[in-house]
Amino acid sequence: MSTALLATLRSIVGPTHVITEGDMTAWEQDWRRRVRGKALAVVRPASTPEVAAVVKACAAAGTAIVPQGGNTGLALGSTPDASGTQIVLSLARMNAVRNVDTANLTMTVEAGCILQNLQEVARKAGLLFPLSLAAEGSCTIGGNLGTNAGGTQVVRYGNTRDLCLGLEVVTAQGEVWSGLQGLRKDNTGYDLRDLFIGSEGTLGVITAACMKLYPQPAATLTAWAAVPTMEQAAQLLGMAHQQLGAGLTGFEVMGQLALSLVGKHLPQLRVPFLGHKDAAWCVLLENSDSESEDHARSRFEALLQAALEVGCVTDAVVAENLTQAHQLWHIRESIPLAQAEEGLNIKHDISIPISRIPAFVAHADALLQSRIPGVRVVNFGHLGDGNLHYNVQAPTDCDAAAFLRDHEAQVNHIVYEAVAEFGGSFSAEHGIGQLKADALQRYQSPVALAMMRAIKNALDPQGILNPGRVLIP
Repeated sequence: MSTALLATLRSIVGPTHVITEGDMTAWEQDWRRRVRGKALAVVRPASTPEVAAVVKACAAAGTAIVPQGGNTGLALGSTPDASGTQIVLSLARMNAVRNVDTANLTMTVEAGCILQNLQEVARKAGLLFPLSLAAEGSCTIGGNLGTNAGGTQVVRYGNTRDLCLGLEVVTAQGEVWSGLQGLRKDNTGYDLRDLFIGSEGTLGVITAACMKLYPQPAATLTAWAAVPTMEQAAQLLGMAHQQLGAGLTGFEVMGQLALSLVGKHLPQLRVPFLGHKDAAWCVLLENSDSESEDHARSRFEALLQAALEVGCVTDAVVAENLTQAHQLWHIRESIPLAQAEEGLNIKHDISIPISRIPAFVAHADALLQSRIPGVRVVNFGHLGDGNLHYNVQAPTDCDAAAFLRDHEAQVNHIVYEAVAEFGGSFSAEHGIGQLKADALQRYQSPVALAMMRAIKNALDPQGILNPGRVLIP
């Protein structure tokens, strides 16, 4: 059966684009190198009709399909299992920008487009595509939509879902649904777009999307502020909302331990206020304004001055130019790399109501220390939208690999139980994939799970699209 299927797939996409031999690490190993699967083949279609034909052939053969974009996901959602029976459907060749409509403020793009390339296309048109992630140089818009990716500007522009006006999708039966009209108002039945966004390739294969564009801001200002406590970081966020309004486009919080790892492993990066006693936390703020730069800077500096006066900020620096702003953002984005250099760690991608984040952090920190003395919490993330990367590092005198082996399940249980207690979510922007499927079973309501299974069974009755991801069979 597999020989006949491979022959059919070669006839659809061409022999060179059905890969069964050689180094297949780029498709079979996950981004964090935690697991390595084995694919029957990697299939690389170049168009939506080819995707449809591939899916139809796999459906006829009963062969599972794992859709894949840049393979930069963190929840094991886009790599094959070890059976050697699954097809990896790589959308990388489908990287065309089909249309930029400056009057409608939209851009219609194929799923394999690299996020950074789309940012550049928008910039050349004098517009802004605001989705911004650490992996933007290699992740694709199809993957961003499949996981409903977040990033650093959610506080102003929302998740990827909020930036999408329509999709083109190949169904599990190999049919094509197109909803790329670019309409901001269309109440003609169920919202199929939102059904597929965030479904991680389990309901259909996203092949193209119509994305929103925005005017370029006249001025963008960046500041780095020292904050004594998480409560005061939340207070600063409230002040920023009041004084900057929609101009607040970024609000990142970083604990001193996270920043100390950057200072330790990337000493060429000069981290402001590193080790200062009144800077247990640092906040990176970004303000994008349609007014003149002088007007924007005046409002921004007035915010920081007011924060200094009430004591929620102890010191602050404002980037004088774009280069300095990029340097500050580079420090923030280097935390995961510095943590990797420190050793294997247990990652969490959680969201909590912003008003409850200070209490959650105090509670979870204390629980972890009481259960595993010496454990280190590397806490940073998007405070502006309530999303923390609450990561856990081994004690300094403990082997990192042994720590993961002996304590990962315990740490996850402690953190996820605390998240549930504070009304949060254990998966904010990374998705469920295989990594968190068990947690979804535990923490999602039975009613919600039943509805999800009903949708899955209706749209993919054979269960061939990304099996074992999100929902456990």
